[in-house]
Amino acid sequence: QVQLVESGGGLVQPGGSLRLSCAASGFTFNSYAMRWYRQAAGKEREQVAGVSSVGSSTYYADSVKGRFSISTDNAKNTLYLQMNSLQPEDTAVYYCNAAGTRNYWGQGTQVTVSS
Repeated sequence: QVQLVESGGGLVQPGGSLRLSCAASGFTFNSYAMRWYRQAAGKEREQVAGVSSVGSSTYYADSVKGRFSISTDNAKNTLYLQMNSLQPEDTAVYYCNAAGTRNYWGQGTQVTVSS
């Protein structure tokens, strides 16, 4: 069955870094656009980054441009999100999404940025 399993979240101080991972299985990873979303408490889920199925194009929300970087390792069927210069407003549950013939979601990983 399809699985998207996020990891790498946690508590970090402002200005710190985290790298999220999303291990995918059960579908053809490199045939899907892969995206990271986040949802802060009381707010709607928003897309923060995305990469096309062939990896030729990326998308970043304005709020994370220059600080976050999305990448994939097709050999490991894994999606990454490198997050640098984290700020309290980045606090949210981060979700991995696979978009193609179907739409798949992971269970989310909590990122908390606080001193």
